[in-house]
Formats: sequence, structure tokens, C-alpha cells
Amino acid sequence: MNKLFIGLLLALSVPLTAFAEPDMDNNMAEKRVERMTKTLDLNAEQKTKIEAIFKAQQEKFKALQDETHASVKAVLTPEQATKFDAQQEKRQEMRKERIAKRMADKNK
Repeated sequence: MNKLFIGLLLALSVPLTAFAEPDMDNNMAEKRVERMTKTLDLNAEQKTKIEAIFKAQQEKFKALQDETHASVKAVLTPEQATKFDAQQEKRQEMRKERIAKRMADKNK
């Protein structure tokens, strides 16, 4: 039961890890705004407002992720918390690699 509970908590936290790297997310948000600017013919004011919306959303997701991780770690033993941190770090590295690969593929 304990392993199932931990697995469920980890599974719920995975989508939130997508917002853990501000530099990468900023780059992705910038590209999204540029795409929207081209496809929707945004003016400068609209572009600035949309950039602010994406930045605010990123900050909300980061806060939610931090809160979720803190709540999960409060339930875990110190040993489990250490493993949890290691798993989160591994997921971050895998995400960075996937994004780098996608960026490299797009630049070909």
C-alpha cells in the first residue's frame, strides 16, 4: 500500500516538473509568443501582455510544484524523501535532454 501511495504521489507530481526550469520555460514561452505574433499578427501591446500572462502562469505552476513537493516530502520518511529528490532530479535531466534533442531536430 505504501509503495502504491508513493507511486501515485510521484505520478501526480510528474506533470508539474515541466515547469521547473525557468530558463528553458522562458525560451519556450518566447518561441510561443513569437509564433502567436506571426500567426495572429499581434501588435506590440498584445505581445507584451501575452508575455506577462505566460510569465505569471509559469510562476503559478512553479509555486504549485514547490507546494506539491513539500506536501509529498512531509509524508515520506527521510530515506524516501532522499529517493524522491533523486527521482525528481533524474526527471529534470531527462526533460532537459528531450528538450535539447527537440531543439536540435528543429534546427536541422
